[in-house]
Amino acid sequence: MAEFWNLHIVKNFISENRWQYLLSGLQNTLIITLCALAIGLILGALVAIVRVTTDKADHPSFGLRILDLICRFYLTVIRSTPVMVQLLICYFVIFVAWDPGKVLVAIFAFGFNSGAYVAEIFRGGIMSIDPGQMEAGRSLGMSYWQTMTQIILPQALKTVLPSLCNEGIALLKETSVAGYIGLAELTRGAMQISSQTFDYFPPLIAVALIYLVVVVILTQLVHILERRLAQSER
Repeated sequence: MAEFWNLHIVKNFISENRWQYLLSGLQNTLIITLCALAIGLILGALVAIVRVTTDKADHPSFGLRILDLICRFYLTVIRSTPVMVQLLICYFVIFVAWDPGKVLVAIFAFGFNSGAYVAEIFRGGIMSIDPGQMEAGRSLGMSYWQTMTQIILPQALKTVLPSLCNEGIALLKETSVAGYIGLAELTRGAMQISSQTFDYFPPLIAVALIYLVVVVILTQLVHILERRLAQSER
């Protein structure tokens, strides 16, 4: 046991404070995930509203049809291309003339990617709400936007919460490709340790355990939120 401790644990994590690679990587991973998910939720909700409004309108306006066409193009492109390719395009093409920092580039790329999937999740949730809810809101004198944001979306959010949780978990794991632009995220932290110690087993196992713990914590938080939402309906 002592030999294993000195050979693997001390060499990979304690010696020269190499554990800081994992700590720094975890910090960047969480920042990217949370910020990108926030962008994805906002962008996805807006795209979903445009798509649903266009589908339900008998005679959509020209402007609405243009917005719907843009949203459809966005969804098709983002969902048909790998997230790693999108990240590389953002870093080497879109932000080539102006470097806001690798973290911000990753947040933009992953947020833009997440928005496409969140949009379809929200669209399904909105479509599942009884159309009478919209009619009731409009009959009370509320505008379409007020009815959508104050009545329809809160109900849809409760319906799609498990799917949003899955999207958050998938986004957390997708950030592991951010190392391709030289960003020190969690997986790259493990590889930096391994490149110095030539020992891959402990760092990679440590990263897998960290991801596991974070996902379990996020899942439990969502379950708590679901229970509270269920109690509020009673």
